[in-house]
Amino acid sequence: MPQKPVHEQGEEQQSVPQTIQENTQEVIEGAQQEVQAARAPWYLTLKRGRLLLILYTLQLALFGILAWWVHSNPVLPIDVTITREFQENQAPWLKYTMVAVSYPGYVPFISIGLVVVAGVILWLMRLRLEAIILVALSAFSSLLNGLLKIIVERPRPTGRLVDIFQAASGPSFPSGHVMAYLAFWGFLFSLCIILFKGKSWWRITLLIVSALFVVLVGPSRIYLGDHWASDVLGAYLIGGVLLGVALWLYLMLRERGVLSRKEKKPAA
Repeated sequence: MPQKPVHEQGEEQQSVPQTIQENTQEVIEGAQQEVQAARAPWYLTLKRGRLLLILYTLQLALFGILAWWVHSNPVLPIDVTITREFQENQAPWLKYTMVAVSYPGYVPFISIGLVVVAGVILWLMRLRLEAIILVALSAFSSLLNGLLKIIVERPRPTGRLVDIFQAASGPSFPSGHVMAYLAFWGFLFSLCIILFKGKSWWRITLLIVSALFVVLVGPSRIYLGDHWASDVLGAYLIGGVLLGVALWLYLMLRERGVLSRKEKKPAA
């Protein structure tokens, strides 16, 4: 068969990257349009967000009391009882489920990678403020958790009191897994609630996945013997407060149109 001229082969080779770039851009633009179509009116978004903020701020005082209590009483009888009740069921499916839920928090490559990937996706969807706050919230949550562990200095559960399926090092209060999951999955869940509307498959999927991780990570830390129940409760409390502050900051910046187009409120 006769070969094509060299200049035609070069044009075909050059067109391949261009075609890929065009297809990628088309997918991104289509996703952007779908996200924009699912956006809830801003006045409704603000109303929902403020309600969440009120609920989150009520948790701060409870966390302070709990932190002082576990610092003064490192081993609480109720914690031991709860852990033993959790660990009574030794079914393999339950153990594997608990390990799977906690696993991303053990591997920095996965936990950090999820935050980076989610931030990039939000940025490509023109949700730039959301991307920045997600990354900043996750980073600050990790730093705050380390500081609180140093301040409270509570030892982790020991093998003489409960079963230890996965040994972890460092202080115990509050749970780092719970705080990290609340910062990441909790923020994504909140965005789906206060920012989007409708029954899009991606919205429903993200709501379910986010909720499962946030709800199951606490029991998994207790079941595996890494934390006491009060460690988990404290992490949910302070993690919720941190999430509430992040949402308040997000709503305030969104209302001012920072890194986004200001949405007009409907005329009265």
